[in-house]
Amino acid sequence: MTNWRWWLCSLLFVATTVNYLDRQVLSLTYEEFIKPEFHWTDAHYGTITSFFSIFYAIACLFAGKFVDWMGTKKGYLISIGVWSAGACLHAACGWATATFGGFGSVAAMRAVEIGSQAATVVATISVYLFLLCRGILALGEAGNFPAAIKVTAEYFPKKDRAFATSIFNAGASVGALAAPLCIPPLAKAFGWEWAFIIIGGLGFLWMFFWQFMYDKPEDSKHVGEGELEYIHQDDAAEAAEKAAIAAEKSIPMLQCFKYRQTWSFIVGKFFTDGVWWFFLFWAPSYFSNQFHAPATSGLGQALIFTLYAIVTVISIGGGYLPKIFVDRKGMNPYAGRMLAMLIFAFFPIAALFAQPLGIRFDSPWWPAILIGLAAAGHQAWSANLFSTIGDMFPKSTIATITGIGAMAGGVGSMIIQKVAGNLFTYAENAGDAFHFLGFYGKPAGYFVMFCFCGIAYLVAWSIMKALVPKYKKIEV
Repeated sequence: MTNWRWWLCSLLFVATTVNYLDRQVLSLTYEEFIKPEFHWTDAHYGTITSFFSIFYAIACLFAGKFVDWMGTKKGYLISIGVWSAGACLHAACGWATATFGGFGSVAAMRAVEIGSQAATVVATISVYLFLLCRGILALGEAGNFPAAIKVTAEYFPKKDRAFATSIFNAGASVGALAAPLCIPPLAKAFGWEWAFIIIGGLGFLWMFFWQFMYDKPEDSKHVGEGELEYIHQDDAAEAAEKAAIAAEKSIPMLQCFKYRQTWSFIVGKFFTDGVWWFFLFWAPSYFSNQFHAPATSGLGQALIFTLYAIVTVISIGGGYLPKIFVDRKGMNPYAGRMLAMLIFAFFPIAALFAQPLGIRFDSPWWPAILIGLAAAGHQAWSANLFSTIGDMFPKSTIATITGIGAMAGGVGSMIIQKVAGNLFTYAENAGDAFHFLGFYGKPAGYFVMFCFCGIAYLVAWSIMKALVPKYKKIEV
């Protein structure tokens, strides 16, 4: 028995880690490097993050089809090649802005007077260039999970797939944990451009190993007969299952919108996906602005690391709670999941206390811990939300509903990012004239967003429960 499948699983883990690292370079260099160099406001940053969210969601609709069409090996190579190129291209935005703006050099561009017409030109050109780079990044990154899931289906029998998926999916948490420890030091030591190039370059290094390590199991010289037999142990059962699914009547996409179950999933994604992206994109800026803990400082790195460490540890239990309700309480799977989601919907309420306690005790550790709890609640909520699709829809329609939900989540995230950027810019300019529940200026803007994040899950759960009060599987 050979064990080549686990070597490939380790490659999937690395790819997912790099995926999250590339995604976070901008948020960890924005406040100290990007914002002052290009004369951005938070509104500019909000525009870029909102575009990434919606474009990523759109790309996800087609990424699976692309990987199936190109094949696993080529599909994964193209996906990571595209996103790595997009990541590295960010580094050229300074040079391109100086060139297109007619400044002659990057040094001349950086020297323009704050608030001048030239500064407006720099901000406008650079935003469009970053939008282009983020679009390329999103386009490639959308292929990571479809390709990784396809590899696990090719190389692992059913009984091992959940474990293999949990291993490569852990790369998302490892990437989130590693990002604050490596990206800010790179930007500080070599310049923000090199942070994008070095982190983006990891993807090209990964491509080298993938090219020589991956082949289909039956074609791989590294897979012995024992392992091949182990991998294909479910072939007969899967063939019968595929035949049953093919015979099952599928629901056309437009007809899906006639069902309350579809709208329930749409609501769950629309209200909550943007909360996760808000914490991911804005937490480094928040700690820098509110507590003078920039991402390049030891304190800033420790805060972000702590936040995602809490997310990683707590969210692991997200998938086990409904199992307890089903196995021990005898609840049907949908009811067990909805009860678990209600419990997890209370976790983000912790975000309501992040700003008051942080200011009251003049410590960023309260917000780091409380935002970590809120974000952990999202991850556990999200895991169960996806599972409700299988509870309510026939297997032939699951992919369609998943795509619809991803789009709804992207739209919700786009709105939240755009609103946050404009709100923070307005609140900062208004100063004490803008106030909310005892906070003034930009701190009031942060508290407004934390309040939304805190209640979004309970609102979503209430609407979902009203739409589908009890378990009802759709029969076609």
